[in-house]
This record gives sequence, structure tokens and C-alpha cells, in this order.
Amino acid sequence: MAKPKITWEMTSWGIYSEWDSKSKDLPKIKSFDDKIPAKVGVEFGYIVNIKKAKGKKLYYCIDHPRVLDEKGMVMPPFEGEVYVKTNDWDFFLGDTIWEPVYEKVGPWRLTLELEGTIIADKTFEIIADLPE
Repeated sequence: MAKPKITWEMTSWGIYSEWDSKSKDLPKIKSFDDKIPAKVGVEFGYIVNIKKAKGKKLYYCIDHPRVLDEKGMVMPPFEGEVYVKTNDWDFFLGDTIWEPVYEKVGPWRLTLELEGTIIADKTFEIIADLPE
């Protein structure tokens, strides 16, 4: 019997409503855009729908500009893994802008990898003085 083919699609990207990571509900898209205003609390990222991959491991990476930690050291990219929960699953990968805002200005590349293949790759440009 043939192994089911895993499929994926980026269904939305841009600016979202505030996201509660503890909730099952994903944030709602507010605007499709890859230019993001550098304002505290702005949530940005993308949603990917993945089919026929239940139990598979996803690796994510949020490569940000020179964001500093509390000791003034440049933080490494945010990386992690998560398991696909169902055979028709929506996953949100994103971040939000926090103080100090000037550190967040620049390109943020968000990638999602499944079984050695990058299935989603989007760069958002965080821009100072961009109206919301």
C-alpha cells in the first residue's frame, strides 16, 4: 500500500490578532503583508496547513536581527520543534514586537522544516515609522 503523501500550504501570512499560545485557537489574520510596523504588541507570522503528517516532527526557526538578551548579548535565532497533532493541522509560526522596539527593526526570516524539507519560508521586514 502506498504511503499517504504529505501536503502543506501557507494559508495566510502577515499581521495577526494577539495570540495566546496556551489556547487551541489560532490568531486571526488582520492584514496580508510582509512589511510589519515596529510597534509594541504587533503580532506577525504565518499559518501553514499540513495534511497527512500526524505525529511527524516539525522544526521551526525564527531568525531575527540583532535582538539582545538581558545581559546585552545577541540572542541566537529562536528554534524549536513541535509534533503535528492531526492529519489536517493548522500551525502558526510567528512572533510579536516588544521593547526595546529599535532592536526588532530589520528582516525576520521564519522557516518551518518537515522531514528535511523546508515547507514554509517567509521573511518579514520590521520597519520603524510604518503606520499600522
